[in-house]
Amino acid sequence: MVSPAPPGPVPGRPRLIVTRPEPEASAWADELKRAGWMAEALPLIEIGRPHDTAARDALREVRSTWHRMDALMFVSAAAVQHFFGAEPPLVPPPAGNRTRFWAPGPGTARAVAKALGAWGLDAARIDAPAADAAQFDSEHLWPVVAPQAKPGTRLLVVRGHSTDGDDPAARVRGNGREWLMEQCRARGMAVSTCVAYERRPASWSDAQRARARKARGRDSLWLFSSSEAVALLTHALPDADWSQVRALCTHDRIAEAARQAGFGEVFSSRPALADVLCAIESAISAP
Repeated sequence: MVSPAPPGPVPGRPRLIVTRPEPEASAWADELKRAGWMAEALPLIEIGRPHDTAARDALREVRSTWHRMDALMFVSAAAVQHFFGAEPPLVPPPAGNRTRFWAPGPGTARAVAKALGAWGLDAARIDAPAADAAQFDSEHLWPVVAPQAKPGTRLLVVRGHSTDGDDPAARVRGNGREWLMEQCRARGMAVSTCVAYERRPASWSDAQRARARKARGRDSLWLFSSSEAVALLTHALPDADWSQVRALCTHDRIAEAARQAGFGEVFSSRPALADVLCAIESAISAP
């Protein structure tokens, strides 16, 4: 039996511009289309393995000793994928290992659960904000993991690195996780970091650049999941006027970056797709 075709876009709705890295951008665009929206993927960031030899060597070292840590914090699903998926294959923990795995949101937690499941480990070892938390970020993760931060315990933060150099947005990015690391250190926890992946500006084709320029009116709504993406957009189109454009951001810090970039209307949402869909409905209903 042939499955029915998904419904077409509802007339009068704005076109949604999904700026997440691939493959998430296309996956989100497909889900939004199935929900009746016009949506297109226009990634602003590319993610890949670190180019820096020292970073790759450091990652190789911590991947061989990770089981000695009391906790690993993954800042994103990309951090999980590049930590567990790098070569050589990650060695499973020895019997009796009690390392905890911290995740700031449900997407990251799902990625960790999938990785642990390949070893037959229970997802009960994952610590994340509650499903009904006001936001999914480091600040809401902290009350969950604070009891683990004790003198003599060790935390490894698995994160990414940006190639945007002296970009001002890069200096404020990650405020939440930096704050969490400071809280851990204040309680006597030894905190170290490693770079599992690299963020780079996406390489746009002429057609993609033209689509971005076209999406500067009330008939478009941009979806941002990082302050870095906002900064990269304004760098890619430095002469663009965004005052008539709406933006939906998955954190208040990202929303502030969008306002500073000149977006006319800015809305916030939790980062889960279901929450984003609800926020989009509210955004287009706003007078």
